[in-house]
Amino acid sequence: MLNSLYSGITGMKAQQTKMDVLANNIANVNTTGFKSQRVRFQDMISQMDSNAQGPNGNGRGGINAQQVGLGSSVSATDLMMQGGALQFTGRALDFGIQNGDNSFFVVSQDGNPGGRHQYTRDGGFYTDYEGNLTTANGMRVMGFSTEIMTEESDYDATALTQENNFGALSIPQTYNGLALQDYSIDDTGTIIGTYSDGNAYIIGRLALSTFTNADGLEKAGENLYNASTNSGAPTIGGPTDDGFGTVRSGFTEMSNVDLATEFTEMIVASRAYQANTRSITTSDEMLQELINLKR
Repeated sequence: MLNSLYSGITGMKAQQTKMDVLANNIANVNTTGFKSQRVRFQDMISQMDSNAQGPNGNGRGGINAQQVGLGSSVSATDLMMQGGALQFTGRALDFGIQNGDNSFFVVSQDGNPGGRHQYTRDGGFYTDYEGNLTTANGMRVMGFSTEIMTEESDYDATALTQENNFGALSIPQTYNGLALQDYSIDDTGTIIGTYSDGNAYIIGRLALSTFTNADGLEKAGENLYNASTNSGAPTIGGPTDDGFGTVRSGFTEMSNVDLATEFTEMIVASRAYQANTRSITTSDEMLQELINLKR
């Protein structure tokens, strides 16, 4: 059988994978903090019809190898980690990360500081009736808590980033008999609560994580990422610290999907798929002519 039949099939499969990725990008155009993907291709092994030969002693020149390719395959599906635009919401528990494409919020299923953590760019958080800071799916938001709340005038953001202070964040509704009146989060991720005595107290600070190779993170669904063997171990710190982004309260990060690019790539993929099907039908016509020689 003609190799072109199978080369056409590999091309169709590769373009179908590209269409799958493009469709997923478009489906998540309004997903908070979504990072788009792109597909890259590579050629497959080639059939060697004739090896290369160098010049010989009789004055004859060299001859290049004769090879016939056997199709294409997907080489990579890259994560495009560029930050999306920040959209104003005005909600106190909405957070967007600015100037930190490799920074992520840290969340945990059970809030255990030494447990399994996951990472997200979706900063739309909530509080439950106990004051725990959670994601939309109930994951606990991790950060740096203070055992004894201090007044804002005594605030030291770096002191909150000590390792023994790392854990799940909560905003207590009462403290030493005082009732919570209001709270706010500044650009350093520090949660400042105002209680019924009129004083502002430091409650905690949001944690961020960075990775040596953020492109190596694995998508886990629900706007979450898992660390992988190629992403490197996470480095935990606070917003505005060296190497970390800045947290903007009242904003959420929009998807970085560019619809113009996605639709253009969709046209390219569609035509490439059509061309591969045409190579199969043309190869079939050649086989038909060969069979007709028997008549």
